[in-house]
Amino acid sequence: MFGVIQQIDESILLFIQEYIRQDWMDGFWTNITHLGDGGIFWIALALILLIPKQTRKAGVSALLAMGIGALITNVAVKNIVARIRPYDTITELILLIERQHDFSFPSGHTCASFAAACALYRTLPRKWGIACIALAVLIALSRLYVGVHYPTDVLGGAAVGIFAGWAGWKIQEILRNRRIRKEDEQEGA
Repeated sequence: MFGVIQQIDESILLFIQEYIRQDWMDGFWTNITHLGDGGIFWIALALILLIPKQTRKAGVSALLAMGIGALITNVAVKNIVARIRPYDTITELILLIERQHDFSFPSGHTCASFAAACALYRTLPRKWGIACIALAVLIALSRLYVGVHYPTDVLGGAAVGIFAGWAGWKIQEILRNRRIRKEDEQEGA
């Protein structure tokens, strides 16, 4: 079963390299992929959202979501699965960015992007939430384009990210409701 999945993964990456990659698109996709490096873009966005009171809920949700996603993906699953990067197993695959220093499954860039974007989708106005989801999808696709992840790595990262986005939002809601109840109790006393 895993052999079949591996063959499909490899075929998709080689198809992307052969039929989708174009010199004029390389700069776009490498810049998009670097937006996800270390989750810095999403962390910066979440920190900015903490400043105004009306978007603080979004910032807190996104930071919690990324923390949950990082623990699941980078601390646990990557080290348990220990999947080798595609450019180390597919000799025909040409890497478009620097070699990565961790394991391949699941994609950390994809996880962080979907975690933040899903949390922001639940907490920001719809048009901004959709824009965040669209950027998360682009970052996920960029990981395939530049040759650093298999498609199943990206799917795994997206699944963990979606869960982490929901969990970050839910924890923020629980904490917020507790704070509101406590303030109400103090006013009633």
